[in-house]
Amino acid sequence: MTTPRTELTVTLSGGSATDAQQVVRALEPAFGSPDRLPTDENATVHTATFAVGGAGHPQGSVGRLSTPVTVTVQGTPEAVDKASETLAHAFSAHDQGTASGDQEQERQLLLTP
Repeated sequence: MTTPRTELTVTLSGGSATDAQQVVRALEPAFGSPDRLPTDENATVHTATFAVGGAGHPQGSVGRLSTPVTVTVQGTPEAVDKASETLAHAFSAHDQGTASGDQEQERQLLLTP
């Protein structure tokens, strides 16, 4: 019997691909590498998925965002908390609300420059 893979899904809107890359890179020390980095400059929404269980520690500021970015993180409550803490250490983060399901949680954050 195999254990299902636990994931953290990150959805970003309101910024450029460069802004999305900075947010995703801020999560890498805590979650490891994502499935892919956002690169499409024409996209209005960027998504990255991390396999939960990567080793690492939250890091300090990774750079400035060019504009406010809305980030939605979805996964287990533990992964969502860890992602929220990591982003709050890296950027100016404002909690926009949380929704909880049976085994998953979703939190929306507004990251500002």
